[in-house]
Amino acid sequence: MATLASVRDGLVAWVARRSVTRWVMGKVGSRALSLLPDRALVPLKRDGVEPVAELGRMVEAGPVHRLPVPFGVKVWLVTGQAEAKKVLSDTEAFSNDYARLGAAVGRIEQTPGGLGFADPPDHTRLRKLLTPEFTMRRLARLVPRIDEIVTERLDAMEAADGPVDLVREFALPIPSLAICELLGVPYGDRARFQELAAARFDLFGGATSALGAISESLRYMEQIVRRERRSPGDGLIGMIIREHGDEVSDAELAGLADGVLTGGFDTTASMLALGAIVLMGDPAARAAMRDDDQAVGPLVEELLRHLSVVQVAFPRFAKHDLEIGGTRVEEGDVVVVSLSAANREGLERMDFDAARKVSAHLAFGYGAHRCVGAELARMELRAAYPALLRRFPDLRLADERPSFRTASIVHGVDSLMVRTR
Repeated sequence: MATLASVRDGLVAWVARRSVTRWVMGKVGSRALSLLPDRALVPLKRDGVEPVAELGRMVEAGPVHRLPVPFGVKVWLVTGQAEAKKVLSDTEAFSNDYARLGAAVGRIEQTPGGLGFADPPDHTRLRKLLTPEFTMRRLARLVPRIDEIVTERLDAMEAADGPVDLVREFALPIPSLAICELLGVPYGDRARFQELAAARFDLFGGATSALGAISESLRYMEQIVRRERRSPGDGLIGMIIREHGDEVSDAELAGLADGVLTGGFDTTASMLALGAIVLMGDPAARAAMRDDDQAVGPLVEELLRHLSVVQVAFPRFAKHDLEIGGTRVEEGDVVVVSLSAANREGLERMDFDAARKVSAHLAFGYGAHRCVGAELARMELRAAYPALLRRFPDLRLADERPSFRTASIVHGVDSLMVRTR
């Protein structure tokens, strides 16, 4: 889920380019978002783990909808699966390159984080650097370490007295440690990067905090890249430098690494926490995940489809006038794909179904910008869910209703208190 890290970054950069000054963003950021009409925030809201009812009504009403957004900008929400695939895959009609869409307002806004903000051919060149490191063959070397991390976290949970915070003790440490291992980033820095990753996705945190998080993260990654240039290690950064050192600049490599690092924290952690909530509430799915190795893969895919924790894909900009699902979209219009809606469109039942055989879903996106870290996320989920339920067969919520995020690009819970015995 690495490249989906920077959706918020792009939104912030785009708003800045549309003549909304930094002063306004800093002073009004979260307040302006809170004043948006409810309909504008529908794709970012949930009722527990489920999308709000209004999104379901939008799915039934049609595949494309105008969102009421200020600043004189037209924003379209795509909820149909076929239309979503079109928008996500057609790089001739839709652009992700925020840096070319208006006057520059500073370095961070121009380069907010790697693959998600590049069009071909730059995107193609950069993605080719990462893709070999995320094949199943390369990732297989991480399997023993992921299993160790899961066991260590379960041991820590078992040693605790009373309720345990599943997010802090289990859901966040697993992906953060795995990605630090993958990149070759010191483990001691993981806590700060968890904070930086979360700041990017909380829409009510304000634009200033988001830009600060991006800036700090990129500065740190540039330090790591310079160190690796001098003495390449065994992690992903070192491997890219050894194999493609002359093909990528320090800034580009820092952006790629930053996207992998921040993107893998909050997304996979949210899947682990929300997936645990679903499994604790579904005895049949819980038993299958715990006892049937053959059921683990299909159950993980259904959880990915159903939860769609990354609720919207990177905003796209129409390069020219066109039609989407019978709706006229003009050059420069913003097009946002609701992944959670597209993953439900056309289904007779929209809720979680442990028996459903998911043939395909859009939880990791689609097309050229599909999440490069999808297989790593799957590996972590397949290792963590069964181990958690086997170690704690009586696992249950300590609170009647968890405190879910209000409106966030990545849905989740910041804390999840559970009882293990």
